[in-house]
Parts: sequence; C-alpha cells; structure tokens
Amino acid sequence: MNLNSHRSPCCDSDEQRSTVNNTSNEYSQTDHDLMARVLSNHNIGAAWQHVKRNKGAAGIDNMSIEEFNDFAKIHWLGIKHQLLNGTYQPLPVKRVMIPKPDGGERMLGIPAVIDRVIQQAIAQVINPYFEPQFSPHSYGYRPHKRASQAVKHVQACVKQGYKTAVDIDLSKFFDEVNHDMLMNRIGRKIKDKALMRLLGKYLRAGVAEREIGLWFESTKGVPQGGPLSPLLSNILLDELDRKLTYKQLKFARYADDIIILVKTKSEGLIIQREITAFITKRLKLKVNESKSRVGPVSGSKFLGFTFRYGQVQIHEQALKKFKANVRELTNRNWGISMTLQIHKLTQYLRGWGHYYLIANAYQLTVDLDHWIRRRIRMCYWRQWRKPRTKVRSLMKLGVSERLAIACGITSTKSRRLEAKALVEAQKQKELTLH
Repeated sequence: MNLNSHRSPCCDSDEQRSTVNNTSNEYSQTDHDLMARVLSNHNIGAAWQHVKRNKGAAGIDNMSIEEFNDFAKIHWLGIKHQLLNGTYQPLPVKRVMIPKPDGGERMLGIPAVIDRVIQQAIAQVINPYFEPQFSPHSYGYRPHKRASQAVKHVQACVKQGYKTAVDIDLSKFFDEVNHDMLMNRIGRKIKDKALMRLLGKYLRAGVAEREIGLWFESTKGVPQGGPLSPLLSNILLDELDRKLTYKQLKFARYADDIIILVKTKSEGLIIQREITAFITKRLKLKVNESKSRVGPVSGSKFLGFTFRYGQVQIHEQALKKFKANVRELTNRNWGISMTLQIHKLTQYLRGWGHYYLIANAYQLTVDLDHWIRRRIRMCYWRQWRKPRTKVRSLMKLGVSERLAIACGITSTKSRRLEAKALVEAQKQKELTLH
C-alpha cells in the first residue's frame, strides 16, 4: 500500500478492505457520528499528505516521517479498530524547549507521527463546523488568512485615528488552556461522543522526556506543536473575539497575539481592565500584566511589526533577532563549505524578507544588505586563511595581481584593504554574469 495516494494505509488486501467496510458501515455519516468521516480512506490519506509535507521531528517513539509508511502498512488496521472501539491511547508528546526572542524558553510538544496523522484527520473534519463562526479579525491558522492581513488591518485602523493600543499579553496561553472550558465549547458543535472522548484523550496524553525517562500528566494546556492545537486555540479564543466585536472595538488577533485600538488612553485603560477581567474569569486564562500595556501604537509590537506615522515598520526586537540569526549563519568558525553556508543564509533571508515585505523599510534593507555583504566577505577571508591562498583566490575572482598581493600579505587587522579586494571581486563577478 502506498500512502502517497489519498487512501487509508489499512487497505492492502481484499480481506482488509472487507473488514474496514464492515466496521465503517456501523457508522452513519451524521453530525452525531463523525468517526467514520475522520477515518475514511480519503480523509486519512489527505491527513498523511499534509503531515508528510510539513515534515517535522520524530515524537517520543523516535519514528521519523520516512519510517511511517512501512509502519502503517502493518499496524494501521489494528490502530483503526482501536479508534473505532474507543481503546486507542495516544502517545505522550515529546517535550522540546526552544528559546524565545525576548528571553526565556517556550515548550513545544511534538506528537508521534501516527498521532499527528490522526489529529490532522480530526482537524480536517471538525474545522468546517467552527470556521464560519470565527471573527474576520482573527487571522491565525485559518484558511486564506495571513499575518500580513492582520498588520494591514491594524494600519488601516491607525489611519482612521485609533492611535492608542491596548496590548493584552496572554501568559503561556497554550500551557494554561482549561480542558473543561475547551471541551465545553467544542461540545456545542460536535455531538459525536466517540470523537469527543478521543479529543479528551489527546488533551490528557501527557508530556514525556525520553532522555530522562519522565512523564508529566496533562491537567491543563494544549501542546503547542500538534495539528489540532491551532484550531483548539481559535475555538477557545473565539469567545474573546465575540466580546470585542460586541463592544464594537477595533482589534486584530493572531493566535494569542492580541492588539486592541482605541482613540484615547483613558478609554484604553477602561478597556484593558474589562478585557483582562473577562479573560481571567470567563476564559480562565492568565494575563501577563507586566507585558500588557496601554499607550501610543508606535510603542506596540504586533507580529514583529510596529506602526509609526501611519506606516508599517519592523520592530527593533525583530531586527535584533534577525541580526543574531545572520551572525550565527555567517559564523567564521562554522566548519562547513561557503557554498552550503551561503545556501542556508539565502534560505533564511528569503523567508525573512518575504514575511517583512509589507514594512516601509527601504533604507533599512539597503543598510542590512551592506552589513550582510561584509559578514560574507569576512567568512571568505577567514576560510582562505594563508596569504598564498588569499592571493590565488582573489586573482581567480578577477582581482588585479597587484591588489591581490597587497591584500593577501597584509595583517588580518587591515580590514579596509580586504574589503576593497573583495568588493572588486564582487564587481568582476557581476560584470561576468552580465
């Protein structure tokens, strides 16, 4: 059986097809019985394709994406039977800590590949029940919605005179989600008891650290890293969106990143108190008051952007993170070829540039381009090391013999000559290409 097609991995033989069909016939295609739809061959096949495209690390069982196809050929039929009779138990998610831009660490929970496939299959079926009701000003993890749309909406509000921002910072949102609160909201739309039980199991699957052999119970929170987490977060925070819409407030939300726009600071302080109380009492989430603020929108950070004079600009913290990443990618002592180093740098620059394309930052990008070129020249100079290698390499790039020798034998502290030679080499290369 090839999982590359939109078929379930359990249909390798006529006998298996017969077994699956007999089991599936027990399930009517109604809103009260969605399991058959979740586990249909087409839906599971589409879920597998989605998980495979996203790649990702192995879960607690150490099974990679590449290994899953062979695993599914043998075990999927049994897993599907367990899912249908309610005995399937998801594996704990693997705990991974990643650094946050502002310091500290964020915990990711990586499910096993099999659980990623099942979660994605569930998300594909239940998402249409919730998506139509979501606010048009909720932009995170939704079809045809992007971060750039959220930023442009905030910019439009600023131009309308809403220049005071109420920044609400949810403290460790994905770790603090109340399970009962979330399941209650899901249950308003999803009536399939078997599917609800499976969702509950995924919420309570726990977190494990394989290296030290510890398992932690999940009494609250949604592991950030699974296919279901984005949808579940939008389901819970939709009530906040409704509250803001009811009060006719200008706002934008991308996952747990929220900005509310008002015209005066006094109005903003009132809104901040009311919304903070709503979040803590109604949604049972925590607000980080030290990071929440009311003030000019120019002092806000939303999705890596800020807003000055009606223009979208790159926030200074995002710029600091960018420079730190470029320094790491242009580390002189990395120990890899310059071809590979430049390839990795190019990939990062393209992704970063595409995301921040909407910012008004022409002169900034020109300055960054000069800085990045200096970093690359530094890497080449360091890699060549010996004076003889420097002279030969410069001449090979088209630099005159006299300049190549003058630069090659100079002290490594004489940066001006080095830069002159490498700039000349760059010009020669560009002339050759044209």
